[in-house]
Amino acid sequence: MRAAGVLLAALLVGTSCAGPAPRDSAATDVEQLLDRRAAAVLDRDEEAYAATGHPDDDEFDNLAQVPLRSWEYRLTRLDRTKAGATATTELRYRVSGYDTAPITVSRTLDLKKRGDGWYVAAERPAAKAPEQLWEQGEVTAARGARSLVLGVGRDEEQLRRYADLADRAVPAVRDAWGSDWSGRVVVLVPDSTDGMAGLLGASASAYQGIAAVTTGEAGGAEKAPADRIIINPEAYDVLGDFGKQVVLTHEATHVATRAHTSAATPLWLSEGFADWVGYRGTGRTAAQAAPELSRAVLDGRLPAALPDDKAFGFAGDASRLAQAYEGGWLACRMIAETWGEAKLIDFYKSVGAHKKRPGAEADALNNILHTTPDDFTRQWREYVRAELG
Repeated sequence: MRAAGVLLAALLVGTSCAGPAPRDSAATDVEQLLDRRAAAVLDRDEEAYAATGHPDDDEFDNLAQVPLRSWEYRLTRLDRTKAGATATTELRYRVSGYDTAPITVSRTLDLKKRGDGWYVAAERPAAKAPEQLWEQGEVTAARGARSLVLGVGRDEEQLRRYADLADRAVPAVRDAWGSDWSGRVVVLVPDSTDGMAGLLGASASAYQGIAAVTTGEAGGAEKAPADRIIINPEAYDVLGDFGKQVVLTHEATHVATRAHTSAATPLWLSEGFADWVGYRGTGRTAAQAAPELSRAVLDGRLPAALPDDKAFGFAGDASRLAQAYEGGWLACRMIAETWGEAKLIDFYKSVGAHKKRPGAEADALNNILHTTPDDFTRQWREYVRAELG
């Protein structure tokens, strides 16, 4: 559906006893403009697109290789200015074959008058909204059997290497987690850490040294849009083949588990489980996969408790961050070895089924693993000492 949508209540200038004030007459014209712009993007009609906006706009060309199933603007606010108007919109789009529902991003469009109508003078992310990959340059696509890789500043042959890794990650995740997910991943490869940060609407300093992250809201519904795995090429590309595969399998695990991940899920569990899947079947020992925590244990610094969420902050100490991931991984590894892999998955889902953090771990420990938080922590510390000491 390409309709720009019904103008929301934000457009109403006020109310009175006689009812709401009349709608701005320009709103309908702007909605029709946005309809034409959306149709031009989907139809790959360059002439029609140029007719809606500035002819030097690169967005149309940059989108050429992105396989779009839908593209729709919904006007949520229209503000008149001396130069014309500013439209606040929701852009809803789907990538064909991957998104089961539209991805929604906030956009701001500067509008100017042309004759009796309007045209788009500029389009950009709304305040605090993330960039889209096509705003960073011309997008090149590489299609795998189970993956779609979209990149900027790289040719298809280079992106094919990412697709091959992603294609190996998906069956590894399915073997560990099961098949109650799409079994497909979208990988975005910007040209720098700055580009990665732009896609996340964050500062680049927060992602220095981070090889990849996965977007998407925790606890999404079954028909929620596919997550995006976003690569930081400056950190990812320096990894060896083994490290690259572990990272992509880790991130694909986040895609698979998102519907069962909620605000109740502690990061030691979500990140530890993703690492458990990433290392599963690789034959890596605990000391090989947890070098930072191993050094701490050998130095007599055995952690007193499982890592809290703050320990996973990207902007913090790198050694502390590594130890947090390694501690979470060892906790999940312990559950799989002691209670079995099926119980680990049941435990993950049980924690995520809670809407809030308080009580979630304790209930799942009791109901699934038949233990208590204190006993589990004590057992984990003994396991860490035995594996790394």
